[in-house]
Amino acid sequence: MPALVSVTEKINEPRYPSFKGIMAAKRKPVDTVDLDDLFPDAAAAGLLVTRTRVVEAVPRPARAAGIRIPDDGLAGQQLAEHLIAQELV
Repeated sequence: MPALVSVTEKINEPRYPSFKGIMAAKRKPVDTVDLDDLFPDAAAAGLLVTRTRVVEAVPRPARAAGIRIPDDGLAGQQLAEHLIAQELV
């Protein structure tokens, strides 16, 4: 299904539930919905219901060390040459 997710500047401010809300949540039932419950007649209608599975999970490679350009008067030129060599400019 399409989804839209947005983040605001208040993302790092946790919201704590009230005691009344915690007690009310304990009494509410938790409904479990299966994919077949969502699309009961998908096979009969000829629709292909997408079922995904994770084939492989690989950790992100470690970041390579950067380079330092000391500012001896030619730092701007060296930086520009580096960016051109990396095809970033």
